[in-house]
Amino acid sequence: MFHFLQIRFFCCKFARFLTNHPMRKSILLPVVCLCILSASSQIHVTIDNPQTWTVSDLAAYVGQTVIFDTPLYVTSNYKTLYVSPRRIFSATNQELPGSAEYHNLLSLNAYGSVPLYGTSGYHRTGEMIYNLEAQVNTNSLQMLGGEWKGNTREDLEASLPDVDMRGKHTLLVCAMNLEYYLVEQFSSPGPRNSTEHQKQRAKVSKALAKINADIYGLVEIQQGDNAMKEIAEDLTANTGRPFTYIRDKSGASGTYTKSSFIYCTDVVEPYGSIQEIETGVSNRKKMQVFIEKSTGERFIFSINHFKAKSGSGTGADADQGDGQGGFNAARVGEANAVISKYNKLKGPVGDEDMLVMGDLNAYGKEDPITTLINGGLTDLHRYFHADSSYSYTYRSEAGYLDHALATASMLPQVTGMNAYHINSDESDDFTYDKSDDRTMFRCSDHDPVLVGLRLSSNGQQIEELGVNSWEVLNSDGSIIVRQAAGTAQSPSYLRLFTVDGRLLEQVTLTETAQYIERPAQTGVYVVMIYHEGNTYRFKVIIP
Repeated sequence: MFHFLQIRFFCCKFARFLTNHPMRKSILLPVVCLCILSASSQIHVTIDNPQTWTVSDLAAYVGQTVIFDTPLYVTSNYKTLYVSPRRIFSATNQELPGSAEYHNLLSLNAYGSVPLYGTSGYHRTGEMIYNLEAQVNTNSLQMLGGEWKGNTREDLEASLPDVDMRGKHTLLVCAMNLEYYLVEQFSSPGPRNSTEHQKQRAKVSKALAKINADIYGLVEIQQGDNAMKEIAEDLTANTGRPFTYIRDKSGASGTYTKSSFIYCTDVVEPYGSIQEIETGVSNRKKMQVFIEKSTGERFIFSINHFKAKSGSGTGADADQGDGQGGFNAARVGEANAVISKYNKLKGPVGDEDMLVMGDLNAYGKEDPITTLINGGLTDLHRYFHADSSYSYTYRSEAGYLDHALATASMLPQVTGMNAYHINSDESDDFTYDKSDDRTMFRCSDHDPVLVGLRLSSNGQQIEELGVNSWEVLNSDGSIIVRQAAGTAQSPSYLRLFTVDGRLLEQVTLTETAQYIERPAQTGVYVVMIYHEGNTYRFKVIIP
């Protein structure tokens, strides 16, 4: 018996043969009918709820060839590709540590991806395959066809991620973990010799120049001045803009790393001296006030690198088994120290605007982040992207260890925030010590995080939109947006997210009253409308 794919292949070749055959009219119709019959016999699989799908759902199709109507993500590209109908997120990035929801997500994550064989070429984590045609085996899929889209290197090279979600920024701030950037006294981790350093330098310098921010907060860069000086000089050479760095008290270079700042002297200037926080790990939590030259406005930039999860802590710092790893108490202490330093600094500075960024070694729902939020800061990852943000991938699970948070006065001056996924989705095969790849990709294991700012003494107030402010639901649960149409010069659009952050739809709002079809599943959804430079956020319940 022919497999239906063999029949379809045979039909296509036979139809081409018939094109010039003298008896084509008498025999073409049966062949066409056979092809139509074979095409209609294909098994189409629609995954109704990607968030709860597990590999066990494939059991009914073992031994058959199917076409997935639902696009699938690459969740791992380490040696073997794994795919899933959803991005797999770290449980403590999405749910409170130790909670029932946390344990449920752990279980779903364990069975949420399936190996995909038969592929060719390089595919990054997060790439999506549409209309995947595959043979279903007991524990894997054998790819027969499909179309790869999205999150490719070409996509990321084409443009930077959007930081103008509610108006045009005047300052671009970038924070990035450089994964042990050493220029001398080489050691592992980090480059082990000068040759490796030059390869690391080539990749990092391309990434930072591509971003072309006005201020950089850098983490895991060698103590002393030499590493900072080198990066500032590379930025100046590669962008044609003058960059320099903030000097601190770290002294001569050693094998240890620190956090610090590089900035464009045409755009900003430092105000006062750098403030260092010695609670916890030394030389890794710093604040610097910057003044935007064009407006005279100032803000506090706090760059941080909290204690890592690895190692054997004791007492409160021991791994509590709730997903937060070791030294969680130490990281909470560091978060409190940042808040304490801010409360002492804001009075003398005369401004309450502060942006907190850096590698906090804690995912979005973990205690150190909760501590910062309870201290009056807003998590910009969730504010702008619900639960879909990530900057780091560990064992196939995405999440954000690299944070951006804003004080209440700073928040209205943030135009947008995004991670630039040039690292976390890349294979480790492209690191400087394993390859001769000189692109910006996989220059670190963490993605750079970008924040757009438009500083103002009054700020731009963000209206929290209630359901009654616009008509957003009609009787059947569809969404209607009224009086939010944009223009070509200032477009408006709506984004619809699941409550756990999966983007379902983005619609450009062009009509006075625009109808958006109701989601397929009932439940709670997050709606974000971008209109006239403002962001409107609310939740809706689809009955």
